[in-house]
Amino acid sequence: MQIKLPYDTSKPIAGEASIEINKSIQEVFDYIGVNFFENYPKWADDVVVFEPFNGNEIFIGAQAKQVRSDNGEVVESVFEIIDYQPNYKLVFQGLTAPYRNSYLVEKAQAALSTRLIFRFELLEIEIFMWPFQKLIRVAIEDGAENIVGNLEKLLAA
Repeated sequence: MQIKLPYDTSKPIAGEASIEINKSIQEVFDYIGVNFFENYPKWADDVVVFEPFNGNEIFIGAQAKQVRSDNGEVVESVFEIIDYQPNYKLVFQGLTAPYRNSYLVEKAQAALSTRLIFRFELLEIEIFMWPFQKLIRVAIEDGAENIVGNLEKLLAA
């Protein structure tokens, strides 16, 4: 007999935020994608240690280690670039932790503006955390808003 749980464990817990930046797609993507390994610690302000394993060149399969301070707790993970399409998309996924970060850029309605979309997905959670999915989603959404806000400030400077 299969037990029916009141939680949907097949879908990731995700949060997404977007923002319009008064820069061209090329300028925004160069900062986020082309120069990712140099600039990532600038906008991910919870990252305290960051170490690319393959130099600063961005390509599918490139890996890095990050150490984050998450509410006073030190969290270390290794991730890999899984999708990279110049002037459009950069996606990396945790190898040692179940998460995925996606950065997409597209033409905004305003001339010479770019819409930046950031999405964070927690791909799985431990069973004891299932009842807290809504709270986790709110925290993820707050973090996504923080990321796009940081990127907007850095790109405006």
